Amino acid sequence: MTLGHLDIAARASKMFDEVHILIVHNPAKEPRFSLEQRVGLVEASIRNLQLPAGAKIEVSTLPSGLLVDYCRRVGAAALVKGVRNNVDLDYELPMATVNRDLADVESIFIPADPKFGHISSSLVKQVADLGGDVSKYVSVAVATALKNS
Repeated sequence: MTLGHLDIAARASKMFDEVHILIVHNPAKEPRFSLEQRVGLVEASIRNLQLPAGAKIEVSTLPSGLLVDYCRRVGAAALVKGVRNNVDLDYELPMATVNRDLADVESIFIPADPKFGHISSSLVKQVADLGGDVSKYVSVAVATALKNS
């Protein structure tokens, strides 16, 4: 979880009383940490977020299955997606259409804050693997975990 992800979560909490951060299995990526470790890192990362009064962030996992099935289970009518650039948007738009077709779940796109728009989890991992300081891009908990992995 990058600072860009945290920014999107905080901004989404201004629009919705309850936000679920869902950690999913992406078969195209090899995760550095287990699902349980990632849940712990996300929970540690969101502890210091400034949220509106009454806003709530839940952290959950989806090891397999469709995201819209999770939405149905929790009664979510919308998916919030952060987009950094047109490449992200081009990737997300077809999925948004399918999610709406499958479960009548709308996608809300929040543009990345320019100060976080260049940050990707892949780039952070690469910098960390090469011994670089990633503290400008991730929470203290994530930076520590990456350093110790």
